[in-house]
Amino acid sequence: MLQHDRASGQSEADTDVRARGAERPFQLLPAIDLRGGQVVRLSEGDFARETAYSRDPVAVALGFAEAGARWIHVVDLDGARDGTRRQAGVVARIVAAVGERVACEVAGGLRDEASVEAALAAGAARAVVGTAALADPDLVGRLVSGFGADRIAIALDVRDGLAVGHGWVPGAAGRPVERVFADLADRGARTFVVTAIARDGLLGGPDTDLLRTMVKLHRGDVVASAGVSSLEDLAAVRRIGCSGAIVGRAIYEGKLDLAAALRLVGSSPAGSGEDAAEPAS
Repeated sequence: MLQHDRASGQSEADTDVRARGAERPFQLLPAIDLRGGQVVRLSEGDFARETAYSRDPVAVALGFAEAGARWIHVVDLDGARDGTRRQAGVVARIVAAVGERVACEVAGGLRDEASVEAALAAGAARAVVGTAALADPDLVGRLVSGFGADRIAIALDVRDGLAVGHGWVPGAAGRPVERVFADLADRGARTFVVTAIARDGLLGGPDTDLLRTMVKLHRGDVVASAGVSSLEDLAAVRRIGCSGAIVGRAIYEGKLDLAAALRLVGSSPAGSGEDAAEPAS
């Protein structure tokens, strides 16, 4: 059980999160979203607003590797919608192609221990659970216990301040994101992919207010998702204290040069900047 310092109100896990943030480099994760075997991007998570970019996901992954990416964020969109892994074969080919050069974070359709175990056994460095974590918070504890906190991430898709499952469904029920974050951190989660649904795929910049709120909880590493589309955006989320950022459409549409972005973020650790140094309120 985690021990808490009553005088400071901080737990050993909270202290560990801050220490790891100071040590780890900021990670830029180019995204490969898969639907029907193609690389696509959705706008605001809407399956009816899809743009296809490539029929060769493996070639895209190899291009990211050649540009210097250390991580790739791979999403099985069909699996996310259907609740079971649909692009497992394609994901496995991506993982095999990049080999040990690049760590793959895999998401979509991971709803139980068996599917997470299968994804990790296929070579994924980290598995991301979202809808299942909201529906069954105790699952997170079992996953962290079984596979380790470094191999499990939580996807928090946020609309109007609420973390929602089935984030692509307008009006989906949710819970206040701060409470969900804290609840899942209590169960051992240490990495959170935070997506502002209203900004996803629109190239309009990240929701820095949301990200800053999550970082200031000091309960886990926050990976920024949605809206990051420029070097300035990357600098902003790093300055806030995010441990990384996921970028998709901006790369595919030539608005962000991946190699240049990797050079920018590779020069300083995650959580560097004035915002990150502020104490928790």
